Amino acid sequence: MSNTPHELHEEFPEHAAAISQLKQSNAHFAKLAEEYHELNRAVHRAETNVEPVEQLAENDMRKRRSVLKDELYAMIKETA
Repeated sequence: MSNTPHELHEEFPEHAAAISQLKQSNAHFAKLAEEYHELNRAVHRAETNVEPVEQLAENDMRKRRSVLKDELYAMIKETA
């Protein structure tokens, strides 16, 4: 499989250190980051037709990924 776009460290490269620190020190952040990672991979597989899903399901996954990213970013900004 090719490089998966929208990985957390690619979305916020200027906060790579904060992301790593939060993954180790904040269980809630780590859980959300893992959920984001899994969902992002599922979206990528759907977009590349590796594991096709209905368009509505794909849109719902994208929306959930966006909500997670916003929540993670808010947590990152609190520590930065």
